[in-house]
Amino acid sequence: MKRFKLYVGGEWIETDTIDTVEDKYSGEPYAELPRAGAGELDRALAAAAASFEQTRALTAHQRARVLEQIAAGIERRADELAEGIAVEGGKTWKYARGEAARAFETFTFAAEVARTTHGETVPMDASARGRDYFGFWIREPVGVVGAITPFNFPLNLVAHKVAPAIAAGCPVVLKPAGTTPTTALRLAEIIDGTSWPKGAFNVLHGPGREIGMGLVTDDRARKLTFTGSVEVGRTIKQNSGLKRVTLELGNNSPVVVDRSADLERAVGQCVMGAFAHTGQVCISVQRIYVHEAVADEFIDAFVNRTEALRIDHPLVKDSDVASLITPADADRIEHWVREAVDDGARVLAGGKRLGERTYAPTVLTDTRREMKVWSEEVFGPVVLIERVPSFDEGLRLADDTEFGLQAGVFTGEIDRMFEAVRALDFGGVMVNEVPAFRVDQMPYGGNRNSGIGREGLRFAVDEMTNIKMVAVHL
Repeated sequence: MKRFKLYVGGEWIETDTIDTVEDKYSGEPYAELPRAGAGELDRALAAAAASFEQTRALTAHQRARVLEQIAAGIERRADELAEGIAVEGGKTWKYARGEAARAFETFTFAAEVARTTHGETVPMDASARGRDYFGFWIREPVGVVGAITPFNFPLNLVAHKVAPAIAAGCPVVLKPAGTTPTTALRLAEIIDGTSWPKGAFNVLHGPGREIGMGLVTDDRARKLTFTGSVEVGRTIKQNSGLKRVTLELGNNSPVVVDRSADLERAVGQCVMGAFAHTGQVCISVQRIYVHEAVADEFIDAFVNRTEALRIDHPLVKDSDVASLITPADADRIEHWVREAVDDGARVLAGGKRLGERTYAPTVLTDTRREMKVWSEEVFGPVVLIERVPSFDEGLRLADDTEFGLQAGVFTGEIDRMFEAVRALDFGGVMVNEVPAFRVDQMPYGGNRNSGIGREGLRFAVDEMTNIKMVAVHL
């Protein structure tokens, strides 16, 4: 049993209440750590606010150097971090190791952003009243960042909030997901060994209603960044006052496969995009619309590859799929699939519970918009495939959603690529790629109910800084 402490004000602290983190595949105890309450939250916010004068005074070179130190620490401890991600998060080894590699890149990209963030001059004399004025604007850090992160990327989605905050010169109070908190504490160990000011990074494990909502409502946190459900995102927005807010919320990611597509690539990428991390990714492939001319070939190949996936403990190096984050999530997915089948859907693969925490990778067809597996976010190993008579009809169905994070299209025709870009109201359109594709320097975020603002290092730094305009009469 591993034992962790909370990181507050540059110190490792205990509390009177201890929580246990489980191995998500076996259900066995994995780690223990203290649970924070209102007192620890106040202490963390006070430390972060007090450190702001130090962080805002750091030069671009100093901030970049901190980020490089963190990246180097992640690289040194990559296997250890991946093991923790796999056990506490139920993510198979190859994807856990990939997450550690991505987090290294995220902090490395942030170092470059820290060095290159700048303002611009303003042509004041473009206005008749601007004659004899010189104008420019600069960016300054907004203040304490409250970061609330999900279970499914307990390192890299933490990195996407912490790295730009450091690049901007902002202190951070982090509340990681209650199911996967120890990875964030390992990151705190790395940051504690850098030149980032003590007190400017704090990690609190505790209940969302107390720690999370405390960050939302406390005026010492000037910026909130959250990844999670639409419902919680709405609550944050309604209670955050005049704080800046970035929300990365849900999706039910569509893919449209044209008759001109490279089917071998489309099938391989769609299987990976549907079942990586057991479908528990907000850009997991959920709905696939295939031109009827190639549908039979696509479906046969997709089902064969799905049935060949290995389901095993995450630390088994060649496992493809592992467990869901809680038994309750397996219950929900089992119910949604049964409900869809009772309403006329057909199961082409999977469709069954394999244990308390595991559900077989499942392929459905003959689904309708009224079914939850079509219209809501499954967040599990379930994908539907439907035949469409044309590429245009596939685009129409793909866009028929309240979400808008990322979508994918596979086509061999450039005019259809641009047609998709115009037709799909999503924050990202991936061409000859699945919605689950992301490199960490690109702008990332959703339209409609999928969120507000953008992540990706340069874009997140914009959200964590204020513009200060300077006008000088000559």
